[in-house]
Amino acid sequence: MLEIKDLCVDYGGIHALSGISMTVPDGKIVTMVGSNGAGKSTTLRTISGLVKAKSGSVKADGRELLGLPINKVLEAGIAQVPEGRRVFSNLTVLENLRSGAYLRRDKDGIEEDIRWIYSLFPILKERYWQPAGTLSGGEQQMLAVGRGLMSRPRVLMLDEPSLGLAPLVVQGIFSIIKEINKRGVTILLIEQNANMALKIADYAYVLETGRISIEGPGAALLDDDRVKEAYLGKYRG
Repeated sequence: MLEIKDLCVDYGGIHALSGISMTVPDGKIVTMVGSNGAGKSTTLRTISGLVKAKSGSVKADGRELLGLPINKVLEAGIAQVPEGRRVFSNLTVLENLRSGAYLRRDKDGIEEDIRWIYSLFPILKERYWQPAGTLSGGEQQMLAVGRGLMSRPRVLMLDEPSLGLAPLVVQGIFSIIKEINKRGVTILLIEQNANMALKIADYAYVLETGRISIEGPGAALLDDDRVKEAYLGKYRG
């Protein structure tokens, strides 16, 4: 279980996070929704060790993660798929996948996981030899998710996986997120596409200017009038 308690983060005097607390139970999909600048990406980056917290706590199964280097957070089973894909453009698809397993030494397990990722994303198997920079945006997002899975994370954090993708591709990405979760991987998802995110979430948090304003089961927030008006459109069909 991932537990965030009273987490505060400042950027040059600006309160990016103002004491947020949330729980990501094992085996669940938890989502954070909110507008740009609400603090969603800051939350993930702080958990990953990319951003230093002012105060608070981030624990994985009771172990404090704040203050640990990024590789130790990854060793604790927490992996992040960053916003904007950020694949290694000059490396092939296969080389990108292998880069996600750089902390691992189990060669057979690595090969097994590559086969699993190819089963999730058959297009990556077809294009294993291509430089990642030649892939479409949707294919790069698939590769970024696959690379994140190569560390065998217990918690996979996804930062805006639908950003800039066509609606049909977005549906495919969310279907894969659900499939990954069924395989036992806990998901912490941040999304501006609140409608899609809340549909698959077991639990959800709404962030507004660094604070959690609403929380509850995903289905409940999907029907919450405040959420509808602010993030789904007042007359969502």
